[in-house]
Amino acid sequence: MTTTLITGANKGIGYETARRLIAAGHTVYVGARDAGRGRRAAEELGARFVLLDVTDDASVDAAAKTVEADGGLDVLINNAGIETRTADNGVPTAETVTADQMRNTFETNVFGVVRVLHAFLPLLRRSAAPVVVNVSSGLASLTALSDPDHPAHFYPGIAYPTSKTALNMLTVQFAKAFPDMRINSVEPGFTKTDLNGNTGTQTVAEGAEIIVRMAQLGPDGPTGGYFDVNGPLAW
Repeated sequence: MTTTLITGANKGIGYETARRLIAAGHTVYVGARDAGRGRRAAEELGARFVLLDVTDDASVDAAAKTVEADGGLDVLINNAGIETRTADNGVPTAETVTADQMRNTFETNVFGVVRVLHAFLPLLRRSAAPVVVNVSSGLASLTALSDPDHPAHFYPGIAYPTSKTALNMLTVQFAKAFPDMRINSVEPGFTKTDLNGNTGTQTVAEGAEIIVRMAQLGPDGPTGGYFDVNGPLAW
C-alpha cells in the first residue's frame, strides 16, 4: 500500500488529487491547517487527516511524528500555496509589490516546502519507492515569461512567479541530492480555484491530472524535471 501526504488538501486541486489517488489505491493523508475543514474533507474522501500548517515548525514536526507512528510515507505532494491578490482580484505588480508581500508568499510557497521536506525526508528515505511532487506553475518558467510571444509573458505579478521559480530550483537541487527519490515540479495549468479568485479556465480534475500521474512514478521514472500534462517544460 502506498501512503501519500498532500499539503493543502482540504479543497481545490489538493482535494481532487486526494480523491484520485485514493481511487488508485493510495492511503492518503489530507494535510490542512484548519482542523475543521481538514477533518471534513478527510471524512468525505475516506482519507486520513493530519493537522499541518506549512508555515509553522511545530505543526510540521508534529505531523511528521503522526505519519511516522502510523507506518511511514512513500509520496509527498507539496501542494499548499498562496498568491497575493488585491481587493479587485488583481496582483501586486512591480510598481506596487512590497517586501512584506514577497516574504509572505515565500513563507508558504518556498520556506514551507523546505520545512515539510526537512521533516519528512527521514520517512521518505525509508520507502522502497519515494516520490516528491512539488506543485509549481507555468508562471515559474523564465523561458515563458521572457518570451513576448508566450501567453505567460503578460502576467504582471512579482511574488507568485518568483516563489514558484525558487520552488523549481528546490526541485533541481533536492533531486540531485537524493537520486534514489523521484522529485519533480509540475504545472497543473490555469485551474479555477480560490487561489486565483476562481478565474481559471480549467477544472480541478484537469489540474490534478499531472499531479496524480507524477505521484505514481516508479523508481525508473524521471527526476529533477518540470512537467505539465503534455510533457517536459522549459525552465
